Amino acid sequence: MAFSSGSHDEDEIADINVTPFIDVMLVLLIVFMVAAPLSTVDVPVNLPASSAPPREREEEPLWLTLTREGDLRLGEAIVSAAGLGPALDRASNGNRAVPVLLRADSRIPYGDLMQLLDALRVAGYLKVALVGLEGGPRP
Repeated sequence: MAFSSGSHDEDEIADINVTPFIDVMLVLLIVFMVAAPLSTVDVPVNLPASSAPPREREEEPLWLTLTREGDLRLGEAIVSAAGLGPALDRASNGNRAVPVLLRADSRIPYGDLMQLLDALRVAGYLKVALVGLEGGPRP
C-alpha cells in the first residue's frame, strides 16, 4: 500500500505483498501432508542399520515384513507362513520377477529370517532385498 502526502514522489512508502508467497507455502504444506502418509508402510518394525548405498527401484516391489512378535505381513495384511506363496502370487498377479523388499525386526533370530528366505525361494520369488536404515557403521 502506498500513501502520498502531496505531489512529491519521494514521500511514497512501498510495502512488499507477501500474500502470494504465503498462499504457495500453504498449498505445498497441504500437498506434503497428504503425500507423506501414502508413501510409508504402517507396520512398526525396528530395522537394523546398513552402510550400503540406497538403490533405485525399477518397478513397484512387494513389501514383506517380519515383526518382532513373528507375524508375517504382506503390505499390511497378515499372512501365514504356509499361505505365503499364494499370497505373493495374488499380490504380484503371478509375476515372480517382482522384487520383494523384506523388512525384519533387528531382534528376529537369524534362523527365523533364513526360514523366511527359504520359503520365498521355494515360492519362486528370487528377487529379494533386505531393507535397513541408512547411516549404519561403515566397514
